[in-house]
Amino acid sequence: MAGEITATVTELPESRVRVQAEVPATEVQRRLEQKARALGRDLRIPGFRKGKVPAPVVIRRIGRDAVLDQTVRDSLGRWYVAAIDASGIEPVGDPELDLDSLPGEGESLTFSIEIGVLPKAGLGEYRGVEAPRREPTADPEDVEHELQALRERLARLETAERAADAGDFVVIDYAGSVDGEPFAGGEGRDELLELGSGRLVPGFEEQLTGARAGEHRTVTLTFPEDYRATELAGREARFEVDVKEVKEKHLPELDEDFAVDAAGLDSLEELRADIEARLRAADERRAEQEFREAALDAAVAQAKIEIPAHLVQARAEELWERMLHTLSHQGISKEAYLNIAGKSEEQILSEARPDAEQALRREAVIAAVIEAEQVHPDDAALHDALRPTAEREGKSSDELVQMLGRAGRLDAVRQDLAAQQAVDLIAEHARPIPVEQARAREKLWTPGKAGTEAGAQPAVGGGKSKPSGGAEPGKLWTPEQG
Repeated sequence: MAGEITATVTELPESRVRVQAEVPATEVQRRLEQKARALGRDLRIPGFRKGKVPAPVVIRRIGRDAVLDQTVRDSLGRWYVAAIDASGIEPVGDPELDLDSLPGEGESLTFSIEIGVLPKAGLGEYRGVEAPRREPTADPEDVEHELQALRERLARLETAERAADAGDFVVIDYAGSVDGEPFAGGEGRDELLELGSGRLVPGFEEQLTGARAGEHRTVTLTFPEDYRATELAGREARFEVDVKEVKEKHLPELDEDFAVDAAGLDSLEELRADIEARLRAADERRAEQEFREAALDAAVAQAKIEIPAHLVQARAEELWERMLHTLSHQGISKEAYLNIAGKSEEQILSEARPDAEQALRREAVIAAVIEAEQVHPDDAALHDALRPTAEREGKSSDELVQMLGRAGRLDAVRQDLAAQQAVDLIAEHARPIPVEQARAREKLWTPGKAGTEAGAQPAVGGGKSKPSGGAEPGKLWTPEQG
């Protein structure tokens, strides 16, 4: 697609560009006929079987302008992406699209895009920057926490001939109603529920404390105002609950038998040593990631980059939209999120701006290093990078490369890999210094500040901006973070 569309880029003030795109007449006609055939599936025209009406007949029947209008509406998104690819820019923020008049028969279609772009970075020192590296550790408290988690996983549930208390499990049947009418998801049978887990609506578990096997209880509660099922939010519900069993949790003793059952080791000391080694290895990966980010930030500090305020705002809005996109898959609406956070949308965006600006600075430096060092991942590096994903999906790296190529995503993968290699280069040439030395120099860095998971890569922008949609949540507050 990108090869079929031509794009001319004109630079505008404050890191904005205008992309003038032209879709060739052959592509317009191909999409027009494709749309006509799709519309023809629902047309009944004498002399033609339903679904077999030729495209020219559909166009004459409906009118070329009407079919072309729908064609452009359906195709403009992919033409936009193709134009951005053809222009070679790194877009930031939402585009302003201006579509010229619909083309006549045999004519090409033109449209323009105005959008922010990643600023150019004037590189300073990036080979040999100093960056703090901490020593990996395994906190004894974390080792004990892992041991307790293993005990929880190996716990036994045994029937208890007594009233249920917090921490016990009950097996229940229940049926809920609102205003006397059952509601979706309000009924369950043989449900195993831990009292005090907070798994169900507030008030439900508390009203089962003290219940015994064979007892019937009526539970009444009010759904929270921000309940994810909006038709139930703020409404009072009544549940008829039959308690069938009360079960008590028994944790295994921390002894040799536990070590054997938990990990196949001979002693509790060996199990502790194994947990400590795994925690230390995980922390070593985190420490390495922190060092990579610190090295990148040191290179960013040496560079000269002008970031217009509108780009920072656009990136902050992108982070916010991506966060909402992620939360929506968890059944959390924007309103519920803001209520949990206790903040307004303006406050969220304001707090996101520092991260948004630093992300842009990082991306600008990475792009400049890629250009300065002529970083171009070869096919071997591409296959190596894709091999773990291919193995998880039960494919060869060749098959995955072909799939990405057909989907038009291979260039984006190469760009991400080039960005990773640029950060690798900066980190490999960086000079590690102790954290205490970095602090003594009043560098704004502390262990764990990056907040990334082990093995993660810093945000490098991977992929082109599109008119809508989102993916990664970025560094915005989430309910799990408290």
